[in-house]
Amino acid sequence: MALGEVEKLEIRVYTEADYSESSLVKSVKAMLNPETYTLDYKVEFQDGQGQGASGAQQRFTVTSPEQFDFELLMDSTGIVDGNPRESVEEEVNELRDLLIKYEGETHEPKHCIIIWGGHLFKGRCTGLNINYKLFNPNGTPIRAICKISFKGSVEDRERVAEERKSSPDLTHFREVKAGDTLPLLCYAIYGSSTHYLQVALANKLSNFRSLKPGTEIFFPPIEKNTPVA
Repeated sequence: MALGEVEKLEIRVYTEADYSESSLVKSVKAMLNPETYTLDYKVEFQDGQGQGASGAQQRFTVTSPEQFDFELLMDSTGIVDGNPRESVEEEVNELRDLLIKYEGETHEPKHCIIIWGGHLFKGRCTGLNINYKLFNPNGTPIRAICKISFKGSVEDRERVAEERKSSPDLTHFREVKAGDTLPLLCYAIYGSSTHYLQVALANKLSNFRSLKPGTEIFFPPIEKNTPVA
């Protein structure tokens, strides 16, 4: 990215939960970045208080998937991108189909990765609210605000690897040294730098472009289930 260039929020849409490049359907970039976004985390506990007891220790039951909410502006007036179009409906419908349409081959909606700056979020769209804001004289909409909700989702093999990080058969751990980047580390382990997104997601890195020296990075056995480019 050129110096001073604004990096746009990007939504990558996949048919498979392993987010392999072969299952990438399309990548969509925001016309304008969201003004705000919301991350919602929830942990559920069970009280388990016995009859006649004055209190009880809460017992952990489950960590709910995180929720990511934001709004995207879609505009066909040409004011934003210098490319006036008759209506914004086609772009809105395309986004709707990408995010929530039932996928015939997999019998479920698609999977998404949201990338903005160095931040990643992986999950599925659970809600899309479209608010048309501006219209041509003939009534066709030319501006829309799309309120989008995503729920975090972890593919089963990645979840098992995450829950078994200390297992002796998962040996790919590296301590970050000064000058290390995630693509370079991936190249050293997998023979390809293309898996940096999967590794960042497996480690829940909030910013994969800024690795802190001394941090331990876990490298799942991607080479067993994802073709190396």
